Amino acid sequence: MVTFVLAGILLPFLGSLLVLILPRSWVKATSQLVTFAAMLCTLFVLYSLGMTGKVGYTQDLLFFGDIVLYGVIVDKISALLGSVFILFGFLVVVYSGGYLSEKNRDHVEHNGVQRRYYFFLLTFIGAMAGLVMSSTMLGLLAFFELTGVCSWGLIGYYNDEKSLKAALKAIVTTELASVGLFIATAAFFVLTGGFQLSAFATLDDTIKTWLFIGILIAAWGKSAQLPLHFWLPDAMAAPTPISAYLHAASMVKAGVYIFARCLLSAGTVPQVIGVVGVIMAIVTMFYGLLMYFPQKDFKRLLAYSTITQLSYIFFALSLSIFGSATAFNGAIAHVFNHALGKGLFFLVAGAVGFSTGTRLLPNLKGLLKKMPLVGICFAVAALAVTGVPPFNGFFSKFTIFAGGFEAAKNAPLLMILVVIAILETIGSFAWLFWVFSSSVPGDSSAEVAAASDIAPSMKFALVILACLALLSGFFAMAWLK
Repeated sequence: MVTFVLAGILLPFLGSLLVLILPRSWVKATSQLVTFAAMLCTLFVLYSLGMTGKVGYTQDLLFFGDIVLYGVIVDKISALLGSVFILFGFLVVVYSGGYLSEKNRDHVEHNGVQRRYYFFLLTFIGAMAGLVMSSTMLGLLAFFELTGVCSWGLIGYYNDEKSLKAALKAIVTTELASVGLFIATAAFFVLTGGFQLSAFATLDDTIKTWLFIGILIAAWGKSAQLPLHFWLPDAMAAPTPISAYLHAASMVKAGVYIFARCLLSAGTVPQVIGVVGVIMAIVTMFYGLLMYFPQKDFKRLLAYSTITQLSYIFFALSLSIFGSATAFNGAIAHVFNHALGKGLFFLVAGAVGFSTGTRLLPNLKGLLKKMPLVGICFAVAALAVTGVPPFNGFFSKFTIFAGGFEAAKNAPLLMILVVIAILETIGSFAWLFWVFSSSVPGDSSAEVAAASDIAPSMKFALVILACLALLSGFFAMAWLK
């Protein structure tokens, strides 16, 4: 099975090199082919692990003397998240084939296929696969840094002043935060004599506390949590498929993933890390909610929604430190479910911009009448993100709250924070429902009435994601049992 794991990691990297040298007319098809093949490999790994009882294992691959530099860990978490990151990556590549067009009224593509776009996107997909499967701190760090470089190239894709400033802000902020991970990795090597994550459990609580502080700082930066959140709304200058992949499905999940993987490897974790984690998550959660209200741009609204949803994941992971395995499973399920639900939401925003030339919410009315598929997908995405049953977000949010009640048995004050989180999710639902009711039903505004049709490849991605948003919640919770 390791062969398929490596294929899932390496095929996107191979594709990124091919798009630089192949004829321009081959770039789009090559990108779609390699990501489709990588998706099949990761889905096979998921299937094979399920057929063998979901018993995880580790394979060391790259050595320097006796020191393991990189290996892969195949378990329920890496197989589940690796599959969704690459599956969604494939759908974004397909969607991009129609979006990067001279028919795009939001950002017209005069030159057709862009090598640079696909080079960075494929490299990013490979980096996410390598990060999720890593069994070493060095592997986490290396792929964590590579995602930052790719995000810089993709956020600044349009090469105008706004995009370049946003790209610079993103890489400077996330790289400064990643100093925490650099220090944690170096200290980990000095203390354990290697990089294997399994050695985390051998450290004492004081050392674990300091290492997790560094890990949390890096994770907060990459996952746009207070006080390192400010780069994400400006990063909406990127092409919308990039916003969907980086800022809903993958890049922002790199931070929560390294925190989750280190928690799992460390065994017992000092509760002070849990206290810091839950407090910062609640503060970020409500900050994101308050920032919904002044937003007029569709994508900026989704950016603040992403900040809020990621705080749910940090909240649940921090709750798990107080002894709640349920909260941990809820966090992993929410990484999976949010990637699909919020990814769909961003691609809906991309379809609206493509067709109407605007993403300003006051100008978007009557989408269902003029663009039925986009209107339906808008509804599905909103219901999935806000956690309405039977859509996927409901299952992970419910599990997070159940885990909160479980953790509160050991630390009763946590009950207050769990209730606050429940109130936030009600507020998020109310606001997004208002946005939906203002934009989707009714007569079309002038901009929507003049909308053009979207490309077939964009419709394909929207339909697949809408189906997954309805069905994937059942699968994620069953898989994590």
